[in-house]
Amino acid sequence: MTARLRVEKLSKTFVLHNQQGTRLPVFNDANLEVNAGECVVLHGHSGSGKSTLLRSLYGNYLPDSGQIWVWHQQQWLDMVSAPARAVLDVRRHSVGWVSQFLRVIPRISALNLVMQPLVELGIDKAQAQQRASELLQHLNVPERLWSLAPSTFSGGEQQRVNIARGFIVDYPILLLDEPTASLDATNRAAVVTLIEQAKARGAAVVGIFHDQDVRQRVADRLYLMTPETADAENLA
Repeated sequence: MTARLRVEKLSKTFVLHNQQGTRLPVFNDANLEVNAGECVVLHGHSGSGKSTLLRSLYGNYLPDSGQIWVWHQQQWLDMVSAPARAVLDVRRHSVGWVSQFLRVIPRISALNLVMQPLVELGIDKAQAQQRASELLQHLNVPERLWSLAPSTFSGGEQQRVNIARGFIVDYPILLLDEPTASLDATNRAAVVTLIEQAKARGAAVVGIFHDQDVRQRVADRLYLMTPETADAENLA
C-alpha cells in the first residue's frame, strides 16, 4: 500500500502561562502511518490528545519534536518544519479538514461557501457550482437555503454545509474532527457514504468519531491514544 501520511516520534506539551508556566504533556513519541484508501480513527478517553494530534497534522499546532510527513505535489514535506507558505499550499491542494463547527463568513451564501475551495484551485465556476449542489443535495441541505448565509442556519444545517465544503476537493488526505457530531441517523449515513467514496478513490483519512456505529463502519484501524504514548491496532 502507498503511504500518504507519516507521523514520526511526535510529542506535544502545552505551557499554561496563566498558571505559572505549568507544563501539560499531551502526547509523547506518537508514530503513525496512513495509507491511501484507508481510514485510521484516533481513539481514546477525553484528554488523551486526539484533537491535539489532529490539529497538529493540519498545522494548527506546532509539536515540540518529531515530524509530520505529508505526500504533497509528488514529494514528502514535513509540516513541522515547513514555512507558513508551504503549509497553506498543502491545505489548498493536499490536506482537507472538516471540524465540528462552521466558520461562518458573513453575507456569503452557503452555495458559494461550499464552492470556494474549488474556485480557488482554478476550477470553472459552473463546474464548481454543480459539484457543490450535488454535495448539498446529498447532505439534505434544502435548496431554499443555498442562496442564504449559513449564519442563519441551525447547528445541524451549518455542520452539513461545513462537511460539503470539506469534501468538495478530492484531497489525497482528509482530517475529520467529529464530522457526524449532532447529526441524525440519516445525515450520519450520508457522511459515511462520503467517507467511503473518499477511501475508494484513494484518500488517506484520519478522523475522530465518538459515534460507535460510524466508527465501526469507516475505520480500518484504531489508533489508541493515552497521554503518554499512542499505538495502532488493526480492527478485527
